[in-house]
Amino acid sequence: MVKTASTMLPLGTDAPSFSLPNVDGRTVSLSDFASAKGLLVIFMCNHCPFVKHLRPALAVFGRELQAKGIAVVAISSNDVATHPGDSLAMMIEEHRSAGYTFPYLFDETQEVAKTYKAACTPDFYLFDGVQSLVYRGQFDASRPGNGKPIDGADLKLAVETLLAGQTPLIEQRPSIGCNIKWIAGNEPDYFTGVSAVE
Repeated sequence: MVKTASTMLPLGTDAPSFSLPNVDGRTVSLSDFASAKGLLVIFMCNHCPFVKHLRPALAVFGRELQAKGIAVVAISSNDVATHPGDSLAMMIEEHRSAGYTFPYLFDETQEVAKTYKAACTPDFYLFDGVQSLVYRGQFDASRPGNGKPIDGADLKLAVETLLAGQTPLIEQRPSIGCNIKWIAGNEPDYFTGVSAVE
């Protein structure tokens, strides 16, 4: 598997705007989450083995965050011409079968991924109550085949820090996953095409 790391968008960045179709047919926008205590944005997809590795944990974690007043939204930005398994129709089925309770949005033009400087799946961005970035990085240290437990330790600590009103964590480790499958000719300037070494 090719490993790609998060770009580590600067902390304090305002959440870039989006308005995208959800798997339920509605359009979901950043402004829909203005009253939440925080917002977790996850760039993910259906086929990526790194996402599949976390799939059950993401469903549980999403429900836990929502119960705490933190909104969660997932976005898939992959090129569906080369990866038809990531199409909106397949996203609808994945959302149902995975038991996700958060919106799962389709970024067909890939413009939203670019504004977040998203690089891999999964890529996690945690924003506070005024939608300022307080965490970006890994869910935890577990990867497919590395034998480490899926416990969400890094992201859970970031959430606890946010809810306690404390200063964002200094040490934040990049997420590692498959690179976003860019449409040919639509690759962002930060995409190198080079795999990351973990």
